[in-house]
Amino acid sequence: MRVPHNSFIVVADGEKMLFFRNDGDADYPKLEVERKRQSENPPNRDIKTDSPGRAFASIGNGRSAMAEADFHQIEEDRFAAETAELLRKRALQNDFESLIVVAPPRTLGELRKHYHKEVEKRLAGEIAKDLTGHPVSEIEKILSAE
Repeated sequence: MRVPHNSFIVVADGEKMLFFRNDGDADYPKLEVERKRQSENPPNRDIKTDSPGRAFASIGNGRSAMAEADFHQIEEDRFAAETAELLRKRALQNDFESLIVVAPPRTLGELRKHYHKEVEKRLAGEIAKDLTGHPVSEIEKILSAE
């Protein structure tokens, strides 16, 4: 993928977001970190306090278990929505002309739900991969290879 000079690149997952700016050229990106943020999102077992509730079935004599909430996933979805909101603010401030988003498929899907029309207009590409744990040099290589 060609990454134009001064493009804005967001590498995110449900817990971490990295904002980069390409200071290199389209063929050889040189990513500079502009901002990074990590969410405190403990595992679901550490968040929930009790087992799911039970309710009487409306028909028949049986009982039915309530669906158990996945608080960890709820927090990851909220974090993705927050990332989309930051992109909206920066797009409305004309902070970037070209945007590339890199995120795992589930996070990418959640981000898409919250994209503002200005963000969509500037979106140059998306990569469905989890690269938040990779060094910047490896992210640059993966962007160039896509």
